Amino acid sequence: MGTVALTGCSTLPTLVVPAFPMPAAPAAAPVAVTAGDAAAALAKLPVKGRAPKTGYTRDQFGAAWSDIDHNGCDQRDDVLARDMTKETFKAGTHNCVVLTGTLKDPYTGKTISFTRGQGTSEAVQIDHVVALSDAWQKGAQKLSADTRKQLGNDPLNLLAVDGPTNQSKGDGDAATWLPPVKSYRCSYVARQVAVKTKYGLWVTKAEHDAIAGILATCPAQKLPADSTVAAHT
Repeated sequence: MGTVALTGCSTLPTLVVPAFPMPAAPAAAPVAVTAGDAAAALAKLPVKGRAPKTGYTRDQFGAAWSDIDHNGCDQRDDVLARDMTKETFKAGTHNCVVLTGTLKDPYTGKTISFTRGQGTSEAVQIDHVVALSDAWQKGAQKLSADTRKQLGNDPLNLLAVDGPTNQSKGDGDAATWLPPVKSYRCSYVARQVAVKTKYGLWVTKAEHDAIAGILATCPAQKLPADSTVAAHT
């Protein structure tokens, strides 16, 4: 009986599995902030180092003063109308465009007469209580674009204040900048804690300690109520 010689080698074909990207984890949505103890809320915030500012632009938080509450007015005019008294409005804007008003500035204690126009509007500016650059470096870059837009236009994070004082603040956190009026500092840092709680942001160790030191002087300090701005009538 003849012998059959087997020559060469047989290689099984390599099974190539196409690589599919893993689905990204859904970005956390803002949580409702209820009025509670500010110091207790601070204790729940993560404490981490500041992330790089790489990639930050104002546009990462959507168009400035978007009408996120859909009341027909942009957020700048909403906040001016909320925070000032004796407002007058441009005719035909359904009481949206604020022309004049009086602001009792919470940061300096000054009373400021606001007149809309080039060279005068700057006297009253809208401050992001948690500066957007600060938010970007403490968790906001991981939020969805829609959530960042909400953060950038959220009435909880916006205050009408003295323009030059707002400019001096820049993107400082509580460790580097506080309102000149010391009696307002408890309310100010409580609002920062509320915003960071709502959007899942963190604080640095220096920031945490600065806020804790201020809240120690006002142990009954509550978080501000999460709010929107009602439609103008």
